[in-house]
Amino acid sequence: MQRVYTDLDLVTVARQALSVEIDGLRAQLPRLGPEFARACRICLDCRGRIVVTGMGKSGHIAGKIAATLASTGTPAFFLHPGEASHGDIGMITREDAVLAFSNSGETDEILTIVPVIKRLGVPLVAMTGNPSSTLAHLATVHLNIGVPAEACPLNLAPTASTTAALAVGDALSVALLKARGFTEEDFARSHPAGNLGRRLLLHVQDVMRTGERIPTVRADTALADGLMEVTRKGLGMTAVVDDANKAIGIFTDGDLRRVLDRGADLRATRMDEVMTRSAKTVRADMLAAQAVHLMETHGITSLLVVDAEGRVTGALNVHDLMRAGVV
Repeated sequence: MQRVYTDLDLVTVARQALSVEIDGLRAQLPRLGPEFARACRICLDCRGRIVVTGMGKSGHIAGKIAATLASTGTPAFFLHPGEASHGDIGMITREDAVLAFSNSGETDEILTIVPVIKRLGVPLVAMTGNPSSTLAHLATVHLNIGVPAEACPLNLAPTASTTAALAVGDALSVALLKARGFTEEDFARSHPAGNLGRRLLLHVQDVMRTGERIPTVRADTALADGLMEVTRKGLGMTAVVDDANKAIGIFTDGDLRRVLDRGADLRATRMDEVMTRSAKTVRADMLAAQAVHLMETHGITSLLVVDAEGRVTGALNVHDLMRAGVV
């Protein structure tokens, strides 16, 4: 009769599985030495692409590592070893390097294409759980990623072994990233559609309003006319500028509330009498994300954009940044 598992039983099994996987990861740390460094050098010296391959569960890991490499400064792609022996091996050039994942080190589909890789003179980095395997012996560099046991209670389903392969593959990717001096900006260029890409690629000049869309008034403009400018331009504020179009202040919705509280005469009051003189400004080449940070720090919703001489060249508010996906 099949045992009925309680909630506590299920949690206990899960914790045991995680413990086994953690032990598998710990086993990798002392193995990261000269051979790992050699594998890194092969990838750094590669003038083509890193061709990552693996079959079955190892293939899924290989695909993920290829994607991680490609997005962190090391051109790479996944090659299915089964398809490789039916023509796709033509994707490999003499300028490339191959990274192969196989827990057993005896995967037929990979061993079938190794002679072709050797004839091309392409370096082969193999990650296996068996240092005595055929693939380990044929590789230019072999990294032992074996684990004490699988998390599967039958010790059959790839669990801890695939976790170890993924972790060491990530470690390789991170080491290459650091060695190449890969930056956040480089990462953003590989992810232009993501949140990080928008934060690191969009500049103020990409989202600011320019020309006739910039709300501006002179210092001697009547408050009533200033309010009309705020309403027309729809930014919730207007810049107050001098004859050279340099910002001398800003008038916002907050200033308006203070003016109304004291019952100021809209016609008799000048803009320079009610404006905020310490206007927060940004430059057009500043990252849009920095503009967001400035708004959050000072609790404001609008900014003036000025050039090196302080002339107003643009304006933006939080809604412009939201539409651009930066907020």
